[in-house]
This record gives sequence, C-alpha cells and structure tokens, in this order.
Amino acid sequence: MEKYNGLFYSKCSVSDVSDKLETDLNSGLTQEEVIKRQNIYGLNELSVRQRTSKITILTRQLKSIIVVLLLIAAGISFSIGHIVEGFTVIAVLVVNTALGYFTELKAVRSMEALKKIGVTKCGVIRQGQIFHLNTKELVPGDIVIFEAGDILGADLRIAQANNINVNESILTGESAPVDKISEALEEDTILAERSNILFKGTSMTRGSGKGIVIATGMDTEVGVIAKEVQIGAASRDETTPLEERLNKLAGQIVWFSLAIAALIAVSGIMAGKAPMLMLETAIALAIATIPEGLPIVATLALAKGMWRMADNNALINKLAAVETLGATSIIFTDKTGTLTENKMKVQLFKSLNSIFHMNNIEAKEEGELRRLLEIGILCNNSELSQEKKSHNIGDPMEIALLSIGEEFGLVRAKLLEQKPEVKEVPFDSSTLMMATYHMLKEKNEETILVAVKGAPEAIISHSTYIRNRTEDNVFNEELKREWIKENHALASDGLRILALAEKKVKRVDDEPFSNLTFLGLVALLDPPRSDVKEAIIKSNEAGIKTIMVTGDQEGTALKIAKDIGLIESDNCYAINGKNLGPKQDWSEELIEKIDKTQVFSRVSPVQKLELIKHFQSKNAVVAMTGDGVNDAPALKNADIGVAMGLRGTQIAKEAADMVLQDDRFNTIILAIKQGRIIYSNIQRFVVYLLSCNISEILIVSIASLMNMPLPLLPLQILFLNLVTDVFPALALGMGEGGPSYLKSSPRPRDEQIITKRKWALISLYGIILTSCVISGFLYTLKTTSDDQEALTVSFLSLAFGQVFHVFNMRLENSNIFVNEITKNIHIWGAICLCTLLLVATIYIPGLRSILSLRLIELESWKIVAYASLSPLIIIQVLTKLKLGIRI
Repeated sequence: MEKYNGLFYSKCSVSDVSDKLETDLNSGLTQEEVIKRQNIYGLNELSVRQRTSKITILTRQLKSIIVVLLLIAAGISFSIGHIVEGFTVIAVLVVNTALGYFTELKAVRSMEALKKIGVTKCGVIRQGQIFHLNTKELVPGDIVIFEAGDILGADLRIAQANNINVNESILTGESAPVDKISEALEEDTILAERSNILFKGTSMTRGSGKGIVIATGMDTEVGVIAKEVQIGAASRDETTPLEERLNKLAGQIVWFSLAIAALIAVSGIMAGKAPMLMLETAIALAIATIPEGLPIVATLALAKGMWRMADNNALINKLAAVETLGATSIIFTDKTGTLTENKMKVQLFKSLNSIFHMNNIEAKEEGELRRLLEIGILCNNSELSQEKKSHNIGDPMEIALLSIGEEFGLVRAKLLEQKPEVKEVPFDSSTLMMATYHMLKEKNEETILVAVKGAPEAIISHSTYIRNRTEDNVFNEELKREWIKENHALASDGLRILALAEKKVKRVDDEPFSNLTFLGLVALLDPPRSDVKEAIIKSNEAGIKTIMVTGDQEGTALKIAKDIGLIESDNCYAINGKNLGPKQDWSEELIEKIDKTQVFSRVSPVQKLELIKHFQSKNAVVAMTGDGVNDAPALKNADIGVAMGLRGTQIAKEAADMVLQDDRFNTIILAIKQGRIIYSNIQRFVVYLLSCNISEILIVSIASLMNMPLPLLPLQILFLNLVTDVFPALALGMGEGGPSYLKSSPRPRDEQIITKRKWALISLYGIILTSCVISGFLYTLKTTSDDQEALTVSFLSLAFGQVFHVFNMRLENSNIFVNEITKNIHIWGAICLCTLLLVATIYIPGLRSILSLRLIELESWKIVAYASLSPLIIIQVLTKLKLGIRI
C-alpha cells in the first residue's frame, strides 16, 4: 500500500480513497489487517523529546572556562602542598554546581510535567462493528465516526458529512470554525482550505460524520510540524546570549590571569627571588584574578529571577534563558489565544432603529434587543457548560449568543419551556441558514414560531418584511441594498456577521425560509484580552516592537491590532502571506515594507520562520509567543519561545523556552522587565567583583615588583573572594529594580557584559582601592616595623574597603542616600554578615592562625578605618563632580 499526502487525498473521490487505503467504508479493517498496519506505521502518537537526563543538566553546569581554570588552580595547590587552598576552591565548585543543578532540574521537570500527552478516544468501525478505542490505536485505513465535541485523533478524509463545522485554530491560526464537505476538490489547495480533510488535534464544533484515516502519528500535518521542530532543535545552537558573554568574559579573565602570573613569576625569578616563592606568588595572583564567586552569584541571580517569574506564572525551561528575555527587542505574537481570548463574543446587535453595543451591557430592556436575543438563543443547538466555560459544546458563534443571552437573564432551557422546540432545520452550506420551530400559545390558538439565523445575504434575500419596533414593514430592494452595504462595512472591520429573522406558520411542515421578517444583524468577534492594550503600551515604552503574525484573515487581524493599540488608524495595513512569498523572492521594496509592518495575516508556519530569521539577521533578539501547533517551529527558532500554558498544545510547549501558566500577554512584559533587572544586576556584581579582584592583583603585583613583603597571602585572597566579595555581590544580584527598567530601549544583541567604559571604571575603582590599602600597609610597616601587623592591617583594609565599595554600585543620577543599593535589604544583611566574619578572623584564634593574622591595637584599627572608608568617599566625591564614573 503506497503512502500519499493529504493534498493528494483531497482531490480523490471517497471511493478512490477507500481503494487506495484498501478499506471498506461500511465494515472497516479486519483485526489482522490492523495488527499488520500497526507493525508498519507504529502507534498513532507523536514522538516526544526525550526526558532531559540528570547527567545532561549536571554537565551544563560545568561548561565554563572559569570552572576549568579553578580546577587547574586547585590541582596546582594540591601539588605544592597547599591543601587548604585546594579544598577551598573545590568547595566553591561544588556549591556552584549544586545550586545550578538543582534549580535547573526543578525547572526542567516542571516543564516536562506540562508536556504530558492527554488520552483521547473515538468511535472506529472494524470488522463491521463499532468500537470506542484510544486514538493511539488508529491506523491508516480505519473508518472513524465523529460528532460535535470530539477532538480528532488522526488526519481523516471525510466520507460522510452531516453539517460539519470544525475549529482548526491550533493548526491554521484562524479563530472562526470552518465548514467541511465530503466531495473531492478539483484544485491544489493550501492546508487551511482543504475543506474535505480533518486534521489531528482539531475539534468538532458542529455536526457528525464518518471519515477514513489517511495519516497517523508523525505522518499527520501536526506530526510534520513536530518533526520540523525536532530537526530545528537538533541543529540549533542552544547557547544563550548571556552564556556567550560570560564565556567570552571568562576567556578574557583566563588570559589576563595567565599573563599576569607569568609576568610576575618571570620578573621575580630574574630579580633573584626564590622560584618556589614566585610560584606561590603566581598562584596567589591567579587566585586573585579569578572571580571565584562569579559562577555562584550568576547562578543565584538567575535562579532568583526564575523563581520571581514562576511567582508571576512564567515557567522558565533553562536558567540562562531568564536573562535573554531582557534583551528582547521584537515580540512576534500569534493573534488567536494570545492577543485574543480564543472565544467568540457578541459585539453588537443592529436593528432597523437601533444599534446595541454589548460593551455597554447595562443596555435597557429594549423590546427590539430582547427579540434579537431570543431568536439567537432559540435558533441554536449548542450547549453551555455549567461548570467550566472550556467545556462548552458547539459552534463558538452559537455559544456567544447563548452567553450574551444569559448575561441578560435569558436562559435557553427556560425559553424552551415557554416555547418548546418541535423541529430543527440544520445549517446547510447550500442555503447558509438554520431554522428551529417553536410551539406558541396565542389567544388560545397554537401557532409555530420559526426562528432563523444565517448568512446576512441569504436571510436578506429571503426576507419579505423588516421589523420596525412593534410592526412589520415591507422590506424593499433599496432597503435590502442598504443592509447588504452595512453588512460589508461591519465585515470589513474584521467582525463575523450573522442575520436574524423570524416568521409564524400553522404547520411544522411549512417551508422555513420563505417570506421571513428580517430582525437585524449580530456582529461577533474573538475579542482582545483585557490586559493586552496596557501590555502593548508598556512594550512600546520599553522600545520593544510587537508584531502580529497570524493565519487569520487580514480584516480580523487589523481590527484586533487597532483595538489593542498595536497600529494607529492612519497606519492600518497588513502584509498577506500570499503576497509575502518565499524569502528568496523578497525584493528590496518588500523587505523595506516588512521592516515597517506590524501585522502579517494568512501567514504559514514556514513564513513565520522566515520572518523571525529575517529580523534576527538584523541583530534583533526575537521572542515568539503562540499556543497552536502552527506556532511550534517559530517558537523553537526564536531566541525565546513563549507558549501558552492553559490553551497551548503539547507541541507548542515542547518547543518553548518559557510557558505562561496564565496565558496573559502582560506576563511576557513582566518577564522582560525581570530579564532586564537581572542583566543590570549581573553587570553590577561583575563590575563589583572584578574591581575587587583588580585591587588584589595590583596590591600583590606592586609588592612583588617593589620587593616588599606580600600585603596579601593566597589563602587570604581566597577568603576575600569567597566572603567579602560574594555576599555583597550576591546581594547586588538580588536587587528588585524599579519601573525605570521598562522606560528604556533594549540593549544591543552584541553588547558585552563589560563594555570598554565599564573596564575603565573597573580599573579606576581597583586603582583607588589599591592606593588606599597600600598606603595603609606602608604606614603600618613604617610605624611598627611588624610585617604581620602590616599584613593584618592591609587584609582588613581591603576586606572592609570591598564591603563598603558595594555602595559605589548605584546607578548614575541616583540619589546618594536613597537608591537601589540603600533600599536593598539584602545589601545591609551582607554588610552585617561580612563585618561579623571579618571580626571573627581576628578574634577567633583558629581562624586567625589559618589566615596568618594577628590581634591589632586601636591605632591599627584607625588605619583600617581610614584605608577602607577612603575609597568610598573618593569615588562618591568624584561622582558628585559628575566626572562620569558611575555605572
């Protein structure tokens, strides 16, 4: 049996499809044939990305040049007998790795829990009998029976169609359900226009029928997209911009460390100093150069951001992805279910004399409005769930009519008690109308009310009268043309339009659609989510461009774009996917238009990918939001893929870096703000750590070159790097930021964590710290002639100087006393903790001995106070003079 695609089967007759798949429409496949085909095609399920192993997560934590250098430093320390230093470095690596591992493990497992595949069942004809089976047991050639409310488990060629209407939004992006037929199509069609094919994962909103399974598992249209996502995942470089920057910074630090260590060692040996002493000095310099606390602080800062985002319903898959959000310059967003509620709502009713806008629903109990509502409720075969709105069954437009009726106190069940339904004429694609017959008692006589709804052109053409408040007027041709024109005007605004009409008859057999009384029009729309407009304003203020890419119609897309403030009324144009074409055919003129356009309609999944890659080639950091299967390839290839947690499909969640558990577009903006805060915090603590390390390097280097006693020993440097550096740096990483982070443009994609200006600041800060500490060291040496006393003074001076240096990390133009640093409670906690630990190094004998320190007198403490506070005062004075030395 040969394998063909959906396009081929759409052009075949039902009998030809049956012959190709060697099946019988009435009896289905035999059990033997089913087993045979399951062996060939496998189970009808999508292959899911393998569970991320613990080893993989652990390995990610060790992929850092700094980690490698620390391991080398530990190895050298052990080899020359510096056991304490060696174990201290190892302890740093263990703590950092454990923090990153457990944080990321929790995030990955949470994401995997969201991606579990649900179980669905369907009716299948096999060996002449109907079985209710798990859809994963389906094979090509199976005969499936379906009805309203079913989720389709495979791709089907429709064999029998009874008023079928299907919601295909997860695949095509179009919010309105589409009608389906069983007849063969004559021409090649795009996926969204294959009206005789049902697709896996889509849902029946109306009707019933029978279909032949033409594809299962990864051969379905959904499976093809899933395959593209997996291929893209395999070929994509998973390294985030932050990881790239940290790796580059680590590389620079490594080479700087090796160069300084080698220079000092060679200089000392050439000057006649003992080789072992110079080796120890070189190790001290290497340890001073490496910011041992950087991996820990970076991991905890990112983890804190991840936890904050989780509290705001944004679940992150990977630690470093948190920061990438902060660099986002373009948000590509799907329309249906992301910007809109993914459910139809009535916007207005229009009668001959009035327009009733539903956003002003305290609308009076107008007789005309009540009549329109009643006809919309009676001519209806959908059902509202009393428990969950997501369990409503039927056509979304009919559900919208029932919902608006209930808001006015009109419940269908109660109306039917007063006006029992005795007959229904289902919607038919040939008449484009539906009718229900209801028994009435008027003046002791029984009459029948015929409630009719359908396409405006059809109902207007079948209407003889038009309701004018309480009486009926003749519906002449001129008036009909005006109503047709009104219908087109509403439709051009992206609204879905139905017409409502009625008539009274004597018998149930009387024809339903002749001599109708036209009541008016009802306009419906899948409305924008309530918080989207505010989120768009925030994204504009943050310099982020929001672009709508949807499979829906242009008019609907533009209507939503205007309502949410995405485009202005004088800039209301969209690019249609048909006019976009493949990327290789884009002209310079089209590219210029693409760069300015914010709405793309009727866009295919491939075109979404091409648009994302186009903007990425222009150095943009692109976030892509979506919930449907059709969004998955774009989600995977964007810099940050954002899936909807409530309505998102399994494939969309599989492809995403972040899942919004509340489906709110505004949550993306909050996540971007957190990303920016985290990046700013990272920049601050990197500047802080490196300026502290530079001061240590300069102090040891100057002492070595000038043949002075060492003001710092290797173990003391390690203590500083892991205590007085880490805790203030960690506190900087916990900063919560403020509203100003959404008031500036995103940083460039290729901006380094440490720019040239920041390197200059790091050097200046380091020189100021070094000068004050060296002066205190030399003064103590001169006045006491005690090397250990001077060593203790220089150690404490630098330690406290680094602790106070955290106050120099405030933002430019911020108040000297009230700013992000002084308002950060973690900073004050870090200062108190560091002070206690430093005092402990002097007054706890065992610790004092390990660090080669001694007790000092009050006079030496005064020198410590001078040398440690001077850098803070000098830098604050220079800042006040506006010399541009603020971060």
